[in-house]
Amino acid sequence: MSANPFDLHSALLARHAQHVVLVHFPIALSMVSWVFEVLARWRRSPAMAAAAYYNLVGAATSSLAAVATGLAAWQLQLSGARLRGNLRLHLVFALVCSVLLWVLWFMRARDRRTGQAPSVLYFVMATLAAAAIALTGHLGGFLSGINGGSN
Repeated sequence: MSANPFDLHSALLARHAQHVVLVHFPIALSMVSWVFEVLARWRRSPAMAAAAYYNLVGAATSSLAAVATGLAAWQLQLSGARLRGNLRLHLVFALVCSVLLWVLWFMRARDRRTGQAPSVLYFVMATLAAAAIALTGHLGGFLSGINGGSN
């Protein structure tokens, strides 16, 4: 008898399921924040700028949960074995991405307090963060077998 692919209990309580579910929040929120920030600049829209800021707050905050559950999955699935290959690269990029999101939030919060628009440096860092997040997610897909392999 095959397993039910829609078994909610098994999906949510698997030893690594929490990371697989939670990781999508910082990815989506950070990407949407970047798009809203570009649109806010282009349209000169304070509402879009506010939406970008709050999406960034959500991305930075949820990145902590994504990192924590990723570390927990490593401990539960591999018993803390030494990381190598794509798994180590994924962890390093995940930590860098989380730090980048918090740095971007700090820059943006400072700009909001002083009433300034985001600087060119902010947009450069946000673009680099978006690329790093996309690469990290891509590596995570390989690890989970979604992209055709595991390592």
